[in-house]
Amino acid sequence: MNEPTDTINSSADIYRISREDGKEFVLIGTAHISKESENLVRQTIETEHPDTVCVELDEGRLKSLEDPDRWKKTDLKAIIKEHQLGTLIANLVLGSYQKRMGLQTGVRPGSELFAAVKEARASNIPVVLADRDIKVTFKRTWRSTPWYRKFVLLGALFESLFDKTEVSEEELRKIKSQDSLSTMMQEFGKAFPEVKTVLIDERDEYLASRIRNAPGKKVVAVVGAGHVAGISSIIKENKELPSEESLCLIKPGSPAFKIFGWSLTALIILSIILVGVHSGIAKAGEVTLNWALYTGGGAMLGAVVAGAHPLAILTALVAAPFTGLTPLIGVGFFVALVQAYMKPPRVSEFETVSDDIWKVSRWWRNRLTRLILCFLLPGFPAIIGKILAIIGIYKAL
Repeated sequence: MNEPTDTINSSADIYRISREDGKEFVLIGTAHISKESENLVRQTIETEHPDTVCVELDEGRLKSLEDPDRWKKTDLKAIIKEHQLGTLIANLVLGSYQKRMGLQTGVRPGSELFAAVKEARASNIPVVLADRDIKVTFKRTWRSTPWYRKFVLLGALFESLFDKTEVSEEELRKIKSQDSLSTMMQEFGKAFPEVKTVLIDERDEYLASRIRNAPGKKVVAVVGAGHVAGISSIIKENKELPSEESLCLIKPGSPAFKIFGWSLTALIILSIILVGVHSGIAKAGEVTLNWALYTGGGAMLGAVVAGAHPLAILTALVAAPFTGLTPLIGVGFFVALVQAYMKPPRVSEFETVSDDIWKVSRWWRNRLTRLILCFLLPGFPAIIGKILAIIGIYKAL
């Protein structure tokens, strides 16, 4: 492969890289909620007449931009059964945050990426969707985060719901400057190094690979400003990259958690048997009943707080004693599934969820956010009940 030239010509938010074989890459660094970026993308594609246009989108996100109402047809029952509710929650939070910032500038999030696609199609220019599937990114982020850091990450995600920061076009221009971006990424990397690796570094590699291999002599790539430095460095230095397949591989989770979970289950059952041997069947029955009452009662309390349907509340009471004995599935799975059958969200609630999620007072009014509460809340008091039951078994021994 021919080496790129040593210089990167940059003008404003446009970065040019030329290779000795005559291939040229034009990187446009954008802010996803900036009207200025949207106009720049259109003008650049019209002026440059590239052979290919690459955009920082995957197929799912492009379909969402083409049909904003598409996700209202989401089969929530299927999502829950496929254990994808966590991904949906993360998408909702991030989408809501981006939408709120977009409202401050009057621009729909991702509009500049969609503008690039439309401009390219209008000129019969091939489009390359250069980003990794967002579900893969979320899964790799979660898997790469140590268990004790997941609580911090969830806290930061939750905190973003209440961020009242207002962003103007002038501030967006400052954010897009390379010095500011480098500083921001360094700070982000210090706080969440494992997350930065997946969200920024890996995607830099994936995007650079797709852009570098795009057909044609001139390639225009529209990417978030935070990726420009990494992508341009990879292309300029002709770095060797991992394969796209390896960057999309979801590694199985550590068996340590499952081993600990099943070991604890075996220990609880063995302890109840020993209670029966030493103190009689009646005592063993008592601690078993306490296990059911503490875990089931705790989960039921969480379901009540979540505003679950009565049948979902009953499901929490019945399911928790059994889910408390397995590390494979939580009681929230069953509560949310029953809630989805008994109280499915209305179309109007899908339309308002990105607004409702900003205010805690609305979480119980919207059936979609209430379903999410049914998934999250029963588990915490069930764990407390499990601890109390284990203490009771220990005392009985």
